[in-house]
Amino acid sequence: MGPFELISQHGDHEQVVFCQDKSVGLKAIIAIHNTALGPALGGTRMFNYKTEEEALVDVLRLSKGMTYKAAAAGLNLGGGKAVIIGDSKTQKSEGLFRAFGQFVNSLNGRYITAEDVGTSVGDMEQIYMESPFVTGIPKDFGGSGDPSPYTAHGVLMGIKAAASEKFNTDSLKGMRIAVQGLGNVGSNLVKYLVEEGAVVTIADIDQSRVKMHHDKYGVAVVGPDQILGIECDIQSPCAMGAVVNDQTIANFKCKIIAGGANNQLATAKHGDQLRELGILYAPDYVVNAGGLMNVFVELEGYAPERAFDKTKKVYDNVKKVFEISKRDNIGTHLAADRLAEERIATIGKLKQRHPGKSSRSYTTLKEVYIR
Repeated sequence: MGPFELISQHGDHEQVVFCQDKSVGLKAIIAIHNTALGPALGGTRMFNYKTEEEALVDVLRLSKGMTYKAAAAGLNLGGGKAVIIGDSKTQKSEGLFRAFGQFVNSLNGRYITAEDVGTSVGDMEQIYMESPFVTGIPKDFGGSGDPSPYTAHGVLMGIKAAASEKFNTDSLKGMRIAVQGLGNVGSNLVKYLVEEGAVVTIADIDQSRVKMHHDKYGVAVVGPDQILGIECDIQSPCAMGAVVNDQTIANFKCKIIAGGANNQLATAKHGDQLRELGILYAPDYVVNAGGLMNVFVELEGYAPERAFDKTKKVYDNVKKVFEISKRDNIGTHLAADRLAEERIATIGKLKQRHPGKSSRSYTTLKEVYIR
């Protein structure tokens, strides 16, 4: 299947850019899905994809997800994403990221990047040497640094909103919560949950991380192949996507699924099946929008207190999803899409009639923000 066929299958994208610089080993793809609400913002993922087709499908899915995430979060941003094909542990170099930064810069602000799986704040600093259109840069440069604590706090707010809906309380004291994945987001989430008095069980393929969290917080530990099937009140997937699939769905013994991982449903039908099982699903891209909110604040002129406060809005956004689900008698996964699509349609029409700030050319980060 050719690239244009794949693009047409995975969303109506505005622009897809293939980037290559053999001198530094760069192979990357930038996908801009939709800029109706503002410039496309989304992180750069570095992953050793088996094929270029696999990389293309991933960036197309992720960029579309960012459009919906930004819209549902109430931000004046569109959706985009980038992937760099390569091993993040062995193939990183300053030249690679600076070359990638030149490609980002060539888009003149239509796409703003940030860190993602396989990239770091230091990598963003190297991109920043070639382009101003990058967020999550080090604090020394006036940036926000690592967005993970803010993403995790947003996930906490999403969990609280789901608990309020299902259990009529947003107190997590005594709640049995399973956290799958102890990366940057999962690690911070465990800290927040322990502080809330939750009874936490953890799992990760990296046993050194598991030991560190067990020793530090006294949380329970199970194997990576057991975590999704344990009996608990809330499952919080914070690793890779598609954890709700044909093989796992019958094994869930929880009342709520709310976590930081992207694309938790393997397909839309699994959202319908969760509803039939009486499991409340808090849609991932609404729940994990705290990191996006954080970098949006960076475009304003960063203040950590304002960013932290902004992530509290995840609670209200998740509640809106539940209201639409009940109003339209649809699954929460469809309700989240409807929330995003209604905002894109409404604000997109307003911008067409009254372009105002949105008609300005993309030249600086400050001008990108004030759209």
